[in-house]
Amino acid sequence: MQGELNAHLSRQMTVDSDISMADFAVLVELTDAPEERVRVLELARSLHWEKSRISHHVGRMEKRGLVARQGCTSDGRGSYVVLTPQGRAAIEAAAPRHAETVHDLVFDLLSPEEVESLRSISEKIFTRLTTGECAAVVARCDADEAVEVVPQECGGAEA
Repeated sequence: MQGELNAHLSRQMTVDSDISMADFAVLVELTDAPEERVRVLELARSLHWEKSRISHHVGRMEKRGLVARQGCTSDGRGSYVVLTPQGRAAIEAAAPRHAETVHDLVFDLLSPEEVESLRSISEKIFTRLTTGECAAVVARCDADEAVEVVPQECGGAEA
C-alpha cells in the first residue's frame, strides 16, 4: 500500500506541476526552515537521504532555479540550500493539489474512527522508529565520527 500510494502521489505530482516528489520534499523542508535555508547535511538527514543523493538532487534543482547554494561563513566547510523565489512559486503552485490528492486517496475513504485509528497506529510506529535502539541505528549511520549509543528498548511506550 505504501509503495502504491507513493508511486501514485509521485505520478500525480508530475502531472499536476513542474516538480517531482523529491523536489517537493526538499522545498517543504526549506519553506519550514528559518530564513528558508538549511545546511546540506541537515537536509539530507531530515529527508533520510544519503549525502550523494542530496548533493546530486540539489544540483539538479539548482540548475532549474528552484534552490541556490550559499557558503557557510561560520565554519567554511558546509553550505546551505536556500529557497529561491522560483522554488517558492513552484511549491505554492503544487501544494494545494497535492493536499487534495492525499485527501482524496486516503482520508475520503476513511470514517472519522478509522482516521483516529490510523493516527494512533502511525504515532506508535513513529515512536518506535525514533526512540531506543531504532534511534541508535540512525545515530550510528548519521554520525560523522563513531559515537557510543546506549541502546534502550525500542518504543514500548504508547504514543
